[in-house]
Amino acid sequence: MKYWLLPDGINESLPAEAKALEAMRRELLDVYRGWGYGFVMPPLVEYLESLSIAMGSQLDVQTFKITDQTNGRLMGVRADITPQVARIDSHRMSQLPNQPNRLCYMGTVLRTKSEEAGGSRSPIQVGAELFGHEGIESDFEVISLMLETLKVADVEKVLIDLGHIGILRSLIASVGLDTDQQAAYLDQLERKSIPEVDQWVSESGFDKSATDMLCCLPTLHGDVSVLETAKVKLSAAGSDMADAIEYLQTLINRLQSTFPSLAISLDLADMRGYAYHTGIVYAAYVEGSGREVARGGRYDGIGEHFGNARPATGFSTNLRTLVRLKGDVAPLAIEGILAPFEGDAELSSKVAELRSQGEIVISQLAPLDQLTVKEQGCSRILAKQSGEWQVVTA
Repeated sequence: MKYWLLPDGINESLPAEAKALEAMRRELLDVYRGWGYGFVMPPLVEYLESLSIAMGSQLDVQTFKITDQTNGRLMGVRADITPQVARIDSHRMSQLPNQPNRLCYMGTVLRTKSEEAGGSRSPIQVGAELFGHEGIESDFEVISLMLETLKVADVEKVLIDLGHIGILRSLIASVGLDTDQQAAYLDQLERKSIPEVDQWVSESGFDKSATDMLCCLPTLHGDVSVLETAKVKLSAAGSDMADAIEYLQTLINRLQSTFPSLAISLDLADMRGYAYHTGIVYAAYVEGSGREVARGGRYDGIGEHFGNARPATGFSTNLRTLVRLKGDVAPLAIEGILAPFEGDAELSSKVAELRSQGEIVISQLAPLDQLTVKEQGCSRILAKQSGEWQVVTA
């Protein structure tokens, strides 16, 4: 048995990648600090109820379960940090009901299955959440911060695919789908099976208005002109539908004004996070990447499960994905200073001085006839010249 093999989808980072990951981590935290987002570090494990109660069954399936040996309760290894941050806002931080609270996070999560074939089950999740405000302003801020995050990864061209869960919810309420009908319709939408939707609707005996809207919704995807079509074809769904469409239009107008090079597409039947999202949902795509590189949305009321219902909006991404996009994993530079291993107080003082200045100083453990200066990761050496320890080129 090869005991050194890692489980499928479990990642580790060697020095070059680890250096790139840490550099970007620090840069991103500085960016988030500049926007007023406080950094939190939730625990790796929590009781299972806290991790999954607010996020639906999909997250529960993705969570590894373990038993707490101290009390027999079931715990979970976090598969998503978002519910942990919601718990922190709702239960651990005393905020006035309408007082915004901005939090960011960065840490490894563990999932039972990868979201893509051959992908990672242990991404380094990065994200920001804004609690305590509902409306265009906070959604716009969070999307802007997501774009700033991608900018750190040197991404120039971004496409955002936008949707609004309120559109689907309004249609379901307007038509009056029962539990079984709703489950069937949502399943077909999730699989993007338009012929199946058409057949199911025609066999279900809905009136013409309901039939037209149910069949129309999955076709409403494309550029921003889709909203004009939606206003006409979904008008019978009522004021909640109109409000959701208008909200999207207002948000798009502001995004286009502020980020003129941003590409925007729409999918009004978007099913991302239907179980817990309450408003806009979105995913960011970049050229050359077949999958989304970041995603987010609004999930008002998530704090209710922790005793304090609060509006909430946020996004998340994967630090490894950002480093890959930047192409920042280069071989480690040979830039150290090789210091002889001697019991010399002046040498020790010089080494400490150089390290305090940010230099890499490596103690020479092997004779130079065994390993060259370069092989020890150095381009310079510490040598005693004219009675003083000095850095010289090797």
